[in-house]
Amino acid sequence: MTKTPTQISKRIDDDSFEIVLPTFDLRSLISDLRRFTRFFVGVFIVTFALILVPIATKTPLYTATSQVMLDPRTMNTMPSQDVLSGLPSDTTTIDTEVQVLQSTALAERVVDSLHLELDPEFNPYLGGTKYFGLVKTKPISQEGLSPIAKQRLHEAIVDSVKSRVSVSRLALTRIINISYTAKSPQKATRIANEWARLYLSQQLEAKFEATKEANNWLNSRLGELKVQVEAAETALQQYKIANNLINATGDNTLGQQQITTLDQQLATVKVDQAEADARLAVAKRQLASGSAGDDVGEALNSPVVGDLRSKRAAVSQSLADLQSRYGPLHPEVVKAKRQMADIDEQIDAEIKRIISNLEAQAQIQRQRTASLQSSVGQARGQLIGNNQAMVKLNELQRNADAVSTLYQSYLDRFKQTSAQQGIDRTDARIVSNATLPGGPSSPNIPLGVAFAFLCATGLATALVFLRRAFDSGLTTGRDVETLLGQPYLAGVSDLGSTLDKSTKTTPVAYVVDKPLSVFSEGFRNLRASLIYSRLGEEVKVIAVTSSLPGEGKTTTSMCLARTMAMSGQSVVLLDCDLRRRSINRMIGKEVTAGLLEVLAGSATLDEVLVADDVTNVKFLPLAESTYTPRDVFGSPLMDDLLATLRSRFDVIILDTAPVLPVVDTRILCRKADVVAMLVRWRKTPRKAVQNSLGLLTDVGAQVSGVVLTQINVKEQSKYGYGDSGYYYKEYKKYYTQ
Repeated sequence: MTKTPTQISKRIDDDSFEIVLPTFDLRSLISDLRRFTRFFVGVFIVTFALILVPIATKTPLYTATSQVMLDPRTMNTMPSQDVLSGLPSDTTTIDTEVQVLQSTALAERVVDSLHLELDPEFNPYLGGTKYFGLVKTKPISQEGLSPIAKQRLHEAIVDSVKSRVSVSRLALTRIINISYTAKSPQKATRIANEWARLYLSQQLEAKFEATKEANNWLNSRLGELKVQVEAAETALQQYKIANNLINATGDNTLGQQQITTLDQQLATVKVDQAEADARLAVAKRQLASGSAGDDVGEALNSPVVGDLRSKRAAVSQSLADLQSRYGPLHPEVVKAKRQMADIDEQIDAEIKRIISNLEAQAQIQRQRTASLQSSVGQARGQLIGNNQAMVKLNELQRNADAVSTLYQSYLDRFKQTSAQQGIDRTDARIVSNATLPGGPSSPNIPLGVAFAFLCATGLATALVFLRRAFDSGLTTGRDVETLLGQPYLAGVSDLGSTLDKSTKTTPVAYVVDKPLSVFSEGFRNLRASLIYSRLGEEVKVIAVTSSLPGEGKTTTSMCLARTMAMSGQSVVLLDCDLRRRSINRMIGKEVTAGLLEVLAGSATLDEVLVADDVTNVKFLPLAESTYTPRDVFGSPLMDDLLATLRSRFDVIILDTAPVLPVVDTRILCRKADVVAMLVRWRKTPRKAVQNSLGLLTDVGAQVSGVVLTQINVKEQSKYGYGDSGYYYKEYKKYYTQ
């Protein structure tokens, strides 16, 4: 088990347990690995060989590396810019150049330059075909190949050459490593250096082609512009002659200045007019809205209105004082009211005078605006008349100047690009040429061994855990407590695993002959667990059962009965398996009447009981009969029989049939004080045991716990961590055989 849960359980309502979460146990993990040691070693060896053998037998390859650097520096020998600009030194550009170095076009140039199509390492038609490095076929003739076949062969050679190159950037620098791998160190060095050289040559050719194309285009464009310049200058001169503008400068400065001055004055007057109209309009809106005029802007700024308002405020204050002192009809109060009315009339008259003044100012500004507009119109008419002939002339002049300037710029650029040819330089340079490698780069035997070891270990471990995951058997007492939630009563060894191969005996005889052996100790543990499984209550009837046949029920019952008898208890063993009748074969006596005859009343209990000559255990077997009454164990007669046996014996052991296939066992287990569920070590499926325990719980049987039977103590000591059998090597000498 890769994770062994530690079950901490407490009794709840006498029959339920609370199981806590599992914890990781390294020793349990190691135990699982030890358990499948052979399987692990087998998978490891096969995987290790399958990985390492191809690596070790691989043809040695050699890798040579050359280095180029993208150089952002430029040689400024010309005052102009290059036709094809230099490469920037940013990361994106460097990564792009790495891809260019791995391009098919560059690989094809290398193939053509070094004639690699004639190299058997790259041309399969020349090298033949090898089978496991032993048999080599004859070279295949290339004569008679179709053009398509030749093209495919050429592409295959280029792809083969390209697949051997490795281009990478050196950390965060501008240096690029070009590594090539071949079967020969000289060949790898030659191809790596040629790859770097052709990369620089490709850059030069790209710049040369760009300059050549630019010169051709500029030359053709200059011819077109020359014709346009001549036509523009001819049209300009003809227009001057036709309109008598030979000495014209093309402008009328005085007229323009006059218009400019008038426009500025007109703009100022319009602003003044707008301001006067706005003041008048605002004042009229305020009066129209019911205002007394005292909030008009000009009234607010008028010193007369301000003085009158001050007087009114003083009179208003005096009036309020008089009214509060003498009342509204007092002569002084009446006099103060008249003074206030006079002041209001004076304020109203002053405001009307202000409004009238605003109207006069607005009228004056409108007249000034009309006068200036008339003057501007006359000046413009004169200027238009004078410049009418200059409009066309200026247009022709501008056209001629523009065409001439464009022609001159193209002519200068053409001269510059023509002079630039021959001095183009690459944007990269070779930092170091490749040298002969000191040894093969592959196969890397140490790395291959490490890789094979890791893969073999990982796969073997994974398969061990996968196999363990599909192992549904129970191995240790901790498995019983954790996976089944049941107490672990004892572990019964497989007798053959505790003895030498030469020793011939039976478990039933050995438990008497060697009471201090490891095998016998398991039954003594089982006896103690069963007797004390119900504290405060006497345990007399013990049912021994299992989920499936072949789990050692009869052998366990016989050995347990003998062990109890040797401890001084009177024991009777009932054969309750109506289909097998296994006890008959073990007692070695002919049985003519047994349990069924006692229940049927055809024989008495004393007549059918068979005594063990060695331990005085009493057996109640089943006679060899084909007739089996229905519901024999659920009848009151069975209850009476058990009551009789309880009064005569200390312990009654019921050897029952398996729980899953036989329903009678569930009925019989309900009548027992305790039930011991036997589980064959590593064989019985866990699901079968869980189903059996569920069936017994449903009928109310008192399941005391689980017993692991037929345990191989030697195997258990290897991987049974968590169980007493794990320490078998330490304590086996303590017991006698």
